[in-house]
Amino acid sequence: MTAALTLAPVTGRRRPLSVTLAAALLALVVLAAVLAPLLAPYAPDAIDLSASLVGTGADHLLGTDSSGQDLLSRVLYGARSSLVAPVALLAVAAVLGVTLGVLAAWRGGWVDTLVSRLTDVMYAFPGLLFTVLIIAVFGAGMTTSVLALGLAFTPTIAKYTRSLALAETRKPYVDAYRVQGMGGTRICALHLVPNLGRSILGYLVVLFGEALMSLATLSYLGFGAQPPSSDWGLMVQEGQAAVVQGALLPALVPGTAIALVVVSFNVVGVWAADRLGKQD
Repeated sequence: MTAALTLAPVTGRRRPLSVTLAAALLALVVLAAVLAPLLAPYAPDAIDLSASLVGTGADHLLGTDSSGQDLLSRVLYGARSSLVAPVALLAVAAVLGVTLGVLAAWRGGWVDTLVSRLTDVMYAFPGLLFTVLIIAVFGAGMTTSVLALGLAFTPTIAKYTRSLALAETRKPYVDAYRVQGMGGTRICALHLVPNLGRSILGYLVVLFGEALMSLATLSYLGFGAQPPSSDWGLMVQEGQAAVVQGALLPALVPGTAIALVVVSFNVVGVWAADRLGKQD
C-alpha cells in the first residue's frame, strides 16, 4: 500500500509520448529556423529556371518550385516568419485582451458591461472577415495582418481573462492589500495579473496553432506575406498552379509543415494548459 501511494504522483507527472514527440518536433522546427543560413543548401530566393519543378534528388532534397527555387531552403527560411508572426500576433492580443479582461473584472458595473458588449460586437464578425476589412483599408502585408488578427483574437483572450480575474479578485489577499492602502492599479499589475500568468500562458500556447493557421490563410489569399517572402502560406499559394502540372511538392511541402506544426502546438498546448491550470 505504501509503495503504491509513493509511486502514484510520479506516474501522474509522466509526460505522454504524443506530447514528447510533438515537443521534439517543435524544438527541431525552431532550431531549423534559427540555423536556416547554415542548413539551407541554397538562398531562399535563388532562381534557376533550368531546374523548374525538379523532383526530390541529391541536388534538391525536397524538389523545387516552378521558378527553380529549392523548397528545402525556402521552408527553412519560411519557418522564421511563420513562427515569429504568430508570437507577435498573440503578444498584441494578450496585451489588449488581458488589460480589458482585468479591467472589466476589477471595476465591474458599467465598465464590465461596456467591455462585455464591446467583445460581443467583435464576436459578431468572423475573425478573418474582420481582418480582411482592416487590410482593405490599410493595405496588405504581414504587419497589417498581424495587427488585424491581434485585434480579432483580443475578445477571446479578454473573455477568458475576465473569467479568471473574477475568481481571483474574490481571494483574501486582494482585500488584504486594499486594507494596506495599496491602489487597484498596483494590486492588478503586481499581484493579480502575475497570479493569472500561468493560466493565460497555457491558453496562449493553445491559441498559437490557430494563429499560425490564420496567418497562413491570409498569406494564401494574398493578404499577408508578399513575394518574394518564403512564408509557408504564401508558398502553398504559389505552388497551387504546379499541382495542375502534376507537381505536388511545391504545395505539399509547405502545407505539410503547417499541418505538423499546428497539430504539434495543439498537442503540447492542451497538455501545458492542463498542467499549468493544475498549478494555480
